[in-house]
Amino acid sequence: MKRIIAVNSNTYHGFSLKDAISGIKAAGFNYIELTATKGWTEHVFPTMSLNELYEVEEQLIEAGLTPISLSGHTNLMDNNRLDDFIANIRLAHFFGCKYIISSIGEAHLEDQAELSDQKTAENIKTLIPYLEDYGLILGLENHGKHGTGKRLKKIVELIDSERVVVNYDTANAIFYGEKDLDLAADFKSALDRVGHLHLKDKAGAQKEWNFPALGQGNIDFEQLFKLLKESENNSPFSIEIEFREDGPADLAEVNQAVKDSYQFLKEAGFKL
Repeated sequence: MKRIIAVNSNTYHGFSLKDAISGIKAAGFNYIELTATKGWTEHVFPTMSLNELYEVEEQLIEAGLTPISLSGHTNLMDNNRLDDFIANIRLAHFFGCKYIISSIGEAHLEDQAELSDQKTAENIKTLIPYLEDYGLILGLENHGKHGTGKRLKKIVELIDSERVVVNYDTANAIFYGEKDLDLAADFKSALDRVGHLHLKDKAGAQKEWNFPALGQGNIDFEQLFKLLKESENNSPFSIEIEFREDGPADLAEVNQAVKDSYQFLKEAGFKL
C-alpha cells in the first residue's frame, strides 16, 4: 500500500525542530508535518524572520524531508483569530505544504469564542479564497467539543468545499468522544469526508493522556486500514505520538517511538 506517510513534528514537543528533523529522517521517513500551534509547539511560526524560515527550509532539504502538511491550530470560531490562521496558511504555502490542519477551537489554549455549527461553517467559508489562492486543503481535526468524526463531518458538509476535509485523529476520537465509542463505526461514518489522518495510538483509560508509539496502545489499526482500503481512500497519514502526561523521559525515547511506529507500519504492509 503506497501512500504519503509523514511524522508530525509535534511528536517532538519540548524538543527542537532540528531534533525532530533528525529523528524522523533517521527512522526512515521522507515526509514531515510541521507544527505551528500557538502556546504549545511552535516549531515554525508566522512571526519567524525570513532568515529563520530559510534556515528551516535548508534543514529540511538537507535531510530530504518533504513538508506535506502544517499543523496550525487556531480557534476558527473566533473572528479575532482568523487573521492568525490566514498567516498560518501563508506559512504552509511557504514550505510547499499541500495541507493545513486545525481543530475548530484552540488545541492548547482556552477558546475565547464558541459558535453554532452553522456560524462556524460560515467563518471557515471566508478562508476558502485563501486556500484556493495558496493551493491548500484545510483538514479539520476532531478535537475537544468536536471530538468525533461524526460530529466534525456535519461542519465539513455545511462548508461543502473540496478545499475542506476531515483530518481524522484516531486517538482523539476516543479521548474526546463519548464513553465506549465504537472507533471503527465513527471512522466509517466520516470516511467519505476524510482527506488527511493523524495516526495516533491510545493506551490506558479513556481520559488518560497516554498516546504511545503505533502498535503499543489499544487501537485496532488493522480494522481502520481495512476500511480505508475498501473505500479506496488514499489520504496521507501523519503519525503523532504524544506519550504520557509527564512527557517522554528523553529525546532517545521519542526517537525510539518514531522508529517503532515506522516498523509497525512496515509490518502492516505499507511502503515507506
